[in-house]
Amino acid sequence: MAHCAGASGGAAAPAGGETVTAPMPGTILDIRCTAGQAVKGGDVLFILEAMKMENEICAPHDGTVGTVCVQKGASVQTGAALCTM
Repeated sequence: MAHCAGASGGAAAPAGGETVTAPMPGTILDIRCTAGQAVKGGDVLFILEAMKMENEICAPHDGTVGTVCVQKGASVQTGAALCTM
């Protein structure tokens, strides 16, 4: 799994792309996307556990996942890069 530069929130997205970030601090329970995978807006990309609740992190729009920046079990802070699209 590739590591994004500045995974604490400053990852560079591909041209015309964007970085999907963690909306809150927590732990990555599941990764449901892979680099190169085509996704639709609203598809679940990650499951983030925060305050003992499972939160679905969804694709903001149709596109292709560029790089997955985190691993299952990783602790992330608000704004941490999860993947690029």
